Amino acid sequence: MGLITLAIKMESKGPIFFAAPRAGMGFKRFKMYKFRTMYSGAELKLLSLAHLNVYAAPPSGGTISDHCEVCTELGRPCSPLLIQPDGASICERQLKVQKESKGEGPFFKIANDPRITRIGKFLRNTSLDEIPQFINVFLGDMSLVGNRPLPLYEAEKLTDDLAALRFAAPAGITGLWQVTKRGMKGEMSNKERIVLDNSYALHGSLWFDIKLMMKTLPALFQSENV
Repeated sequence: MGLITLAIKMESKGPIFFAAPRAGMGFKRFKMYKFRTMYSGAELKLLSLAHLNVYAAPPSGGTISDHCEVCTELGRPCSPLLIQPDGASICERQLKVQKESKGEGPFFKIANDPRITRIGKFLRNTSLDEIPQFINVFLGDMSLVGNRPLPLYEAEKLTDDLAALRFAAPAGITGLWQVTKRGMKGEMSNKERIVLDNSYALHGSLWFDIKLMMKTLPALFQSENV
């Protein structure tokens, strides 16, 4: 940790640690600690880089109405209906589909993010930037294994019945979707991440956690940074 601290200070100005607001189990808000891997002020550039989000779905070109095929497929009524600025109503679930088609999905990640420092890239690739999260474990905000605590702007988009289940599980340093996707080709879709998070919330156990921790170590040496 001393060497990491020295390397961060030598490369760029700013604090050693980054304390980010996160939503964990039961949507509980807390500050998650990491080593700083970006240049100071990087969060202010988020909107200008939204078009680079690897989780953004391609435009569907379809039209959206309150006759919702999403709820029809689920066998559920379109409720609640939201009133748009033009006075038309739209199903909340269908509105989420519309936003994802415009690149407004719940998760955000940029390949070759220009906000990341050289030292930060190394720390992320080796997951050394996660070391300070053991402080959160001791504080009781997080567990060793669980679903990743999300930034508040991501968590606020995951409040419907299908997605909110993930918040029934503890917030963790490592988890099911990290070890499942790391090292595989391609990027994980919003739906795939939610399915894996929900699966952990439903089937998590002590033995399952032990298996995930055993899979985490080899995942640290694979190429994909998740």
